Amino acid sequence: VQLQASGGGLVQAGGSLRLSCAASGHTFSKYNMGWFRQAPGKEREFVAAISWSGASTYYADSVKGRFTISRDNAKNTVYLQMNSLKPEDTAVYYCARNSVPYSSDIYSHTGGYNYWGQGTLVTVSS
Repeated sequence: VQLQASGGGLVQAGGSLRLSCAASGHTFSKYNMGWFRQAPGKEREFVAAISWSGASTYYADSVKGRFTISRDNAKNTVYLQMNSLKPEDTAVYYCARNSVPYSSDIYSHTGGYNYWGQGTLVTVSS
């Protein structure tokens, strides 16, 4: 199983970025996916998650209304559209795959995910 995150970069506050996470080595469409982030000196925190079908999504309060998670099962890719970015969104962003196929549980904690991408750095300048 491989997860390859991309799309990070430097953006000014108020700007937008779209992160992508390309999956391979498993049947992507069977698994819920999540995005987490980790700022320097802080613990990894939940950002957003999406069910295996794409029908259900879940967001951290800090990003609700600004970020949108989506997936394209035909392309084995999950996305995170980030709008109205703030300096406090600066972090390394990681995509992750749920451990159970066709799960009805969408987890907001790292223990619910057993595969992780390498991370992509997002820097928001003020």
